[in-house]
Amino acid sequence: MEKNLTTGSVLKSILYFSLPYLLSYFLQTLYGMADLFIIGQFEDISSITAVSIGSQVMHMITVMIVGLAMGATVNIGQAIGAGNKKKAAKDIGNTVTLFMMLAIVGAAGLLFFIKPIVGMMSTPQEAVHETVIYLTICFLGIPFITAYNIISSIFRGIGDSKSPMYFIAAACAINIILDYLFIGGLHMGAAGAALGTTCSQTISVLIALVVIMKKKTGISLSKNDFKIDRKTIKRLLKIGIPVALQDGFIQIAFIIITIIANRRGLDTAAAVGIVEKIISFLFLVPSSMLSTVSALGAQNIGAGKRKRAQRILYYAVIITVGFGIMISIIIQFIAGPVVGLFTENAKVIVLGSQYIRGYIFDCIFAGVHFSFSGYFCACGHSEISFIHNIIAILLVRIPGVYITAKVFSSLFPMGLATVGGSLLSVMICVIAYAWMKKKQGCMD
Repeated sequence: MEKNLTTGSVLKSILYFSLPYLLSYFLQTLYGMADLFIIGQFEDISSITAVSIGSQVMHMITVMIVGLAMGATVNIGQAIGAGNKKKAAKDIGNTVTLFMMLAIVGAAGLLFFIKPIVGMMSTPQEAVHETVIYLTICFLGIPFITAYNIISSIFRGIGDSKSPMYFIAAACAINIILDYLFIGGLHMGAAGAALGTTCSQTISVLIALVVIMKKKTGISLSKNDFKIDRKTIKRLLKIGIPVALQDGFIQIAFIIITIIANRRGLDTAAAVGIVEKIISFLFLVPSSMLSTVSALGAQNIGAGKRKRAQRILYYAVIITVGFGIMISIIIQFIAGPVVGLFTENAKVIVLGSQYIRGYIFDCIFAGVHFSFSGYFCACGHSEISFIHNIIAILLVRIPGVYITAKVFSSLFPMGLATVGGSLLSVMICVIAYAWMKKKQGCMD
C-alpha cells in the first residue's frame, strides 16, 4: 500500500521504512549464508569453496540488478511525493518491461560465458566442476531473481518496505528446507545449494504476484504503461546505471580480492569466502540505510521538502556509525567462534579470524558513504556515488589488498586494507555534499 513518508517524525519515518527493509535484507543475505552453513555440515572444502565463489558471482549480479532498480525506486518515490500517480504508473510499467528483457538476454549471455567466468575467478581446480554446476543452475534462475528485485523496488518506491519482507521471508524458509533436502538428504553438493536457492526465488516471485493482484497500491496500471517510453526509460537509467556500475565495480573489487586469496591456496580461499559472507550479513545496516535514505529522500524531494531529506541523511549517518563501532569491537573478541560456525577446519578458522578482525572496521566508514550515496541518488545525482566508489576501489582497495597479501602471511593486514577504500569514499562524499550545499543543487 502507498505510504506517504513526507510528514511526521524523521526518525520514526526512518525506523518505519528501514526495519522491514533490514529484516528483508537479512533474510536475503541468509540465503547465501544458509547455503554455506548447510553445505559445510555435509560436504568437504571443495564444495564449500564452490558455493562461496559461485554465490559471490551471483551476489555481484544481484546487487547490479538492485542498483539498476534504484532508478525505479527513486523515480516512483519522487512521483508519489509530488502526488503524480500517472507518472508513477508509467515508471512501474516501463521498469517491468525493461528489466524482464534485460534478464532474459543477460541469463543467456552468462550461460554462454560460464566457463570463462569460473576461470577468471582463479577457482581452485578441486572446486571448478561444482562451481560450474552451481552457476549454471543459478544463471537459469536470473529472470526470477530479477522479477523479485524489481517488484521489491516498486513497493519501496511507493513507501512500502513490509511487503518485500514477507516475500523474502517465505522464500528463505523454503530455501533452508530445500537445502537440507538437496544437500543433506540427496547429497547433491553445490548443485543442491543452487537448486534450493533458485526454486525458493521462483516461489517468492509467485507469492509477490498474488499479493500485487490483491493489494490496493493506489496506482492503476494500463497496457500503455508497459510500452517502452524513451523519456521514462532515460529517467530510470540516468539514476540506475551509475548505481549498478558502482555496485558492480564494488563486487568486482571483492572478486579480485577473492582471486588474490584463491592464489594463496584452498584454505585461504575458503577463509576469505566465509568472511565475505559474514561481512555481507554485517553490512545489513549500512545497506538498509542506503535504500532508506534514497527512498525516503526521493519522496521528500518530490514533495519539495529538501531540508527534511537532509535530516534523513544525518540520522542515517549517526545510526550506521554507532552500529559500525559497536560491531567492530564485538568481532575482535568472537572472530574465531563466528568463523567456526561455517567450518571445522582449524586452519581456515585461524585465517578467517585474522581476515575479519581487520575487515570489520570497514563497517564504520562504509555506513557513512552508503548513507551519502542514498542521498545523492534521491537527489538524482547517482553519478557521484559511482565516482567516489570507483576512485576508492582503483586507488586504495585493490592495490592495498594486493600489496598486503604479498607482504604479510597473516590475513589481518589484507582485511584492514579494505578500510582505506571506504575512508577515501567518505572524504569524497563530504566534499561533494558541501559542494552541493553551496550550489543549492539539492537544498532549500
